[in-house]
Amino acid sequence: MKFYLDKQFIFLIAITAFFFGCKQKQKVDSLYFNARVYTVDSSNSTPTAFVVSKGKFISVGSEKQLRDEFDPAQEIDLHWQFVYPGLNDAHAHFYGLGQTLQTVDLIGTTSWQDVLDRCSVFYKNHPGSYILGRGWDQNDWTQKEYPVNDELNKLFPNIPVLLKRVDGHAAIANDYLLKKTFSYVNLLSAKIDGGEVIFKNKIPTGVLIDNAVDLVKKYMPEISTAEKMKSLLDAQKVCFENGLTTVCDAGLDKEMIDLIDSLQKAGVLKIRIYAMVNATEKNIEYYLSKPIYKTDLLNVCSFKLYADGALGSRGACLLKPYNDSKDHSGFLLTSKEQLEEYVKRISKSKFQLNTHCIGDSANRLILNLYAKYLKGKNDQRWRIEHAQVIDSADFKIYGAYNIIPSVQPTHATSDMYWAESRLGKERLKYAYAYKLLLQQNSWMPLGTDFPVESVNPFYTFYSAVARQDSKGFPPKGFKPENALTREEALRGITIWPAMAAFEEKEKGSIEAGKFADFILLDMDLLKDDLLKIRNAKVNATFVGGVKVN
Repeated sequence: MKFYLDKQFIFLIAITAFFFGCKQKQKVDSLYFNARVYTVDSSNSTPTAFVVSKGKFISVGSEKQLRDEFDPAQEIDLHWQFVYPGLNDAHAHFYGLGQTLQTVDLIGTTSWQDVLDRCSVFYKNHPGSYILGRGWDQNDWTQKEYPVNDELNKLFPNIPVLLKRVDGHAAIANDYLLKKTFSYVNLLSAKIDGGEVIFKNKIPTGVLIDNAVDLVKKYMPEISTAEKMKSLLDAQKVCFENGLTTVCDAGLDKEMIDLIDSLQKAGVLKIRIYAMVNATEKNIEYYLSKPIYKTDLLNVCSFKLYADGALGSRGACLLKPYNDSKDHSGFLLTSKEQLEEYVKRISKSKFQLNTHCIGDSANRLILNLYAKYLKGKNDQRWRIEHAQVIDSADFKIYGAYNIIPSVQPTHATSDMYWAESRLGKERLKYAYAYKLLLQQNSWMPLGTDFPVESVNPFYTFYSAVARQDSKGFPPKGFKPENALTREEALRGITIWPAMAAFEEKEKGSIEAGKFADFILLDMDLLKDDLLKIRNAKVNATFVGGVKVN
């Protein structure tokens, strides 16, 4: 009897040990397997599977490991596609892209006549009370001079027409719109701070630079809320098609931020947006009286200042005159006094400060202003947007005060054909100097500035690494010493933009606990032929574990 009881007791112990030793599997939404996953985290591992539940990554590893630990409601075979974190554009104009999709597309025009022809076709197909367009660049034309609006006036004598240059820092208006804005006498004598009206033989050409554009914009018909909503949703579609799950909109007013927030909360706008607030007096007063606004989809934690204009329209503020315009050095869009007042006020808050700086004079001014109020090493992550032309003596300021350069690599490959004529050889050495800028803080977010450039983030990747155009020109790359590595470029469109928005703990890499934002790609960004990467195809885009494209 004792022997029988001992056997029974041993059996019970064995059964108990078995059940306690079998860890119950965690129920999750989805297991993705047969994948080649670039996590873009601190490890160099290349896992083949990952688990998603309730919109977040739960675990990443091998298929066997994850099957042992988890009980998924669904299993998805990815057939060895390449998986990357959702792509993040660190500097763009999301609403501006949507607006562009509703207007005349002037990108790639080869002449002023081409611009006129596109406007005529657009108006024939979309008759209305006004015409807006964007994308022309006189540097791409045989005649590289600013156009004159004579023919535009003949085509459209009775409705306002405003056609923005590709960078948004210049435009051409017809006389109908000019006369709504200025009397002829006032136009001739107009002194516009931070802007300019271009004349030829004392007659206005219709070309306006920077703040002069803002004056005429006020006389364009009001855009309805329905039109604004359509613009936002159309922009979202294009971004998802290109694998973007987060975008920065580099300059919005409160009304547009509120509209974006309402559409996100309604579930129709699913893209994540880091919104820089335009630093107007009205916006500053409102937002500085409130705490930082943050949801899973919207981050309003920064202000956007404009120091100067663009190099292509000679609005960038330079320390010395333009090489091709010896009596002109560009100008500031905001006075030094007003810039410092804004910097001082924002420095007393928890808000981040991001400033548009193209020319070496604008960069020096803002770097020194930042340094004055940051007072040494910090984690404020104040940013210089574009950082295009830097004096050699000023690079060290970025590192000394942890100032973040936020750059757009396709600007370099778009501007390289004419940048030397604007700057001269010596100054060009320190323009588009992305490697030098990266070395200051060891990380740097990358963007496109769309719709100034293409939305396609793989153009950004290619331009950063190859420093060439779509035809592989120049053979060794434009200023190749400032090329980034593939790994740096990949981080520049994923984790580093997240860091630049204080969001690295929730996105930018494929890691447990972060939003399940990821893309399926047909190409290996770190190994495939560089030129082919320009044509990389996004097979699917996921935001919070939900397929959106």
